[in-house]
Amino acid sequence: MLQLLGEYECRIDSKGRMRLPSGLLSQLNLDGDEEKKSSFVLNRGFENCLMLYPEEVWTEISKEVNALNQYDPKNREFVRYFYRGAQRVTLDSADRILVNKRLKDYAGIEKDVILSAVNDRIEIWAQEKYDTLLDEEPQDFSGLANQVLGNQNGDQEV
Repeated sequence: MLQLLGEYECRIDSKGRMRLPSGLLSQLNLDGDEEKKSSFVLNRGFENCLMLYPEEVWTEISKEVNALNQYDPKNREFVRYFYRGAQRVTLDSADRILVNKRLKDYAGIEKDVILSAVNDRIEIWAQEKYDTLLDEEPQDFSGLANQVLGNQNGDQEV
């Protein structure tokens, strides 16, 4: 199972290209198969960030999404939104990916970005939005952790 870690400052050039940092690339175990090495899916994420999925992670997530009941209107809405904007991207010889204008506009990205590795995927944030997000961290992180993780053993919160 892939477990990515770290925050990385990057820049998007005037042509929309962004170089993935070597510290992140080394975690992706990009040895061997050239196609697997360079293949990702870039898509809209939550809270106006972009998500960069390694190809094998995207494949697993897609299986879950594709298994949803298409007769349920909420499921159809989710599926449409989830796939809207998704595109395959590959690393070029300089370890860069191309971020198209529509996705940059969605995320409010102009030049400076933060890549935040989250589990098996990478969030791409406009630096200003990421800094604002950090400023708005919950003051009671311990309480949030208890709400989210406190019921892991099946205990019910009262």
